[in-house]
Amino acid sequence: MTFISPRRHRPRLLNALLAAGAMMTATATMPGAGHAATAASSSFTPAQRQEIVDIMRNALKTDPTILSDAIAALRNSANAAQQNAARNALDSHRTDLLTPAATDAILGNATGHTTVVEFYDPRCPYCRKVLPDLDRLVKEDKDLRIVEKVIPVLGQSSLIASQALVAAFVQGGQAAYFRMQAAIMNDSVTPTADRMRTLATQSGLNAGMLASDMNGAKVTSILQANMELARAIGLDGTPTFVFNARQIIPGAVSYDDLKKAIAQSR
Repeated sequence: MTFISPRRHRPRLLNALLAAGAMMTATATMPGAGHAATAASSSFTPAQRQEIVDIMRNALKTDPTILSDAIAALRNSANAAQQNAARNALDSHRTDLLTPAATDAILGNATGHTTVVEFYDPRCPYCRKVLPDLDRLVKEDKDLRIVEKVIPVLGQSSLIASQALVAAFVQGGQAAYFRMQAAIMNDSVTPTADRMRTLATQSGLNAGMLASDMNGAKVTSILQANMELARAIGLDGTPTFVFNARQIIPGAVSYDDLKKAIAQSR
């Protein structure tokens, strides 16, 4: 059996591992995948297949970092594909992200030239944590608008709180929405329909009207549109920020990172 030095031939071996992984992934998802895999493996004689296995086994024993490098390369390739898909999604929904809907609540300058869209769940602790930073940003930057899109992703209590927020907007516009938002986001009680009525009354809203609107067609339509846009751009958690339809950043981003992303998006 011919011995191949793992260090000397490491690039070739690494490429072979990557190619093998890619071929296995591709053939596994294609029609007739089983036949393709069988045909590929049968192109080698039993002795050749054993030699390949022995070469790889010996190389991995001699230099185990080959495997970690291969995994890292595959991960980087997957990340690049994900980023490319995100860019395509942003391009496809650029108008939706840069043109607030009539039912969107907006922090800051409603006609500002820099648009940040925040997808958030009122029950998400990270969404609550970032609120003061958002208020600070719009106070400091007079050309900034932050478009808030409520998406209930954390279960039934999230749905109830989200319905109440949108119903507040339907009833009294931006001012009513932000009063109800402050009440919900600072409340320690699990949202229920009765609790939302109480918070509505405390926020100066018509509690009966809000309760009726929560399950109405308009509120349902608004939340559904928000969810559809979130799915379309590949959102997988809250909060998620989209900067001028150019960049997506998920998670509880710090004030400094938010400010940096805003500057980069201009």
